[in-house]
Amino acid sequence: MTTLYQPAIDLDALHALDMHTHVHASVTEDAAAVNASLAAMAKFFKSDELPPGTLPDLAAYYRLRNVAAVTFTVDPGPAAAEPALTSDEIVDLAAKNNDIVIPFGSVHPDRGEEGARLAERLIVEGGVRGFKFHPNAMSFFPNDRKAYDLYEVLNAHRIPALFHTGQSGAGAGTRGGGGMRLKYSNPLHLDDVAVDFPDMPIVLAHPSFPWQEEALAIAVHKPQVHIDLSGWSPKYFPPILVQYANTLLRDKVLFGSDFPLITPDRWLADLEKIGIRDEVKPGLMKGNAIRLLGL
Repeated sequence: MTTLYQPAIDLDALHALDMHTHVHASVTEDAAAVNASLAAMAKFFKSDELPPGTLPDLAAYYRLRNVAAVTFTVDPGPAAAEPALTSDEIVDLAAKNNDIVIPFGSVHPDRGEEGARLAERLIVEGGVRGFKFHPNAMSFFPNDRKAYDLYEVLNAHRIPALFHTGQSGAGAGTRGGGGMRLKYSNPLHLDDVAVDFPDMPIVLAHPSFPWQEEALAIAVHKPQVHIDLSGWSPKYFPPILVQYANTLLRDKVLFGSDFPLITPDRWLADLEKIGIRDEVKPGLMKGNAIRLLGL
């Protein structure tokens, strides 16, 4: 890491803020090979577009649309080979694209105390604005005590933690689900985390199928819990999610696409086909995220 990220986003001119995008390739590797490995997920999401693998690709795409993007990778953990794409690269490249990109870090809970130190460095020296966790890919229950040293750091800095919840596109349709166990992504496990770390904002990523009502209950009950609406086209949102987005959770729902597998163009076009109230849209599109991220 060589650069401290500091945002330079024109929030007033911004059309929207996408809370959930992925970088899939390092600038040091062959993006085409990475894209080929994502073919199964693209099929699951019915996406005709190949992912633009690197962060500069993502930044250029979002800059054209005047939409800011929170972006991240997922740490594979200490048992895996060191990946080409790291949170350090995310930070360095986000700092060079700070007019449109907001970096999140990712630290696997299996890294223990070393992971807590890494998170501290990413916050203090890197300027990350949150952390992404994927319990299915990381094979851990979010309320497992092995993650608590890591959460202590985020809680102390009041940094958001974004957790994948519900069914996963990763591994879908592949033999044995690609080893992904859905049990880890039941949002109910995050109720414990919300109690134990009340100063750590939590974002439940995606409509949490098949646990949608559990997610809504936690977000209503715990003040620091939000929901991002990524990973699904809005036209497939269950009616109860739309109802809560319009009422009790209007200040806690966040636009997210899950780019590149769902594009912001598709998501925003489909939003107009459902019953989200006009007065709710400014908060949903960017206001709630701006407040959550302290921009």
